[in-house]
Amino acid sequence: MAMATSSSYPPPPPFYRLYKNFEQDPSSAPEPPPPIDGPFKALGVDYTGDVVIPSLESHNVRQLYPKGPNIDFKKELRTLNRELQLHILELADILVERPSQYARRVEDITLIFKNLHHLLNSLRPHQARATLIHMLESQIQRRKEAIEDIKQRRVEAQKLLAESLHILDASQAN
Repeated sequence: MAMATSSSYPPPPPFYRLYKNFEQDPSSAPEPPPPIDGPFKALGVDYTGDVVIPSLESHNVRQLYPKGPNIDFKKELRTLNRELQLHILELADILVERPSQYARRVEDITLIFKNLHHLLNSLRPHQARATLIHMLESQIQRRKEAIEDIKQRRVEAQKLLAESLHILDASQAN
């Protein structure tokens, strides 16, 4: 019969000693490592630190919205959405009246979808930043609530302890 073995948790990594005096002197902790610059390999896959969304032209797709850094995403997405709705209605008409001529409308709809997709993908870094900010703010709020709860429980425990000491003193005096 084989014996079951159990082990405790492994010891913490050795660098925990670097944070020994953090409570008394927060500046004693080491600085975080710098961001990775240039290409790197993780789990056998090559990555770069650059967040670059390839242009539509690099995929041989015509761009239907203006080029440049100051794009009004809301306006352009609405425009492309209206254009998409119009082309879908025209496709429905063509399928009813001239079914053999649907291919051009399908190509136009595909082009609009690719442009919509590219615009939405351009917003991903902003969305990631906003999500991260929201997560950090909610963590801060939860921690503040936990601290307040701990303070309240400490006050309650101190009151209970003071009452207990008072009762003990009163019973010893008798």
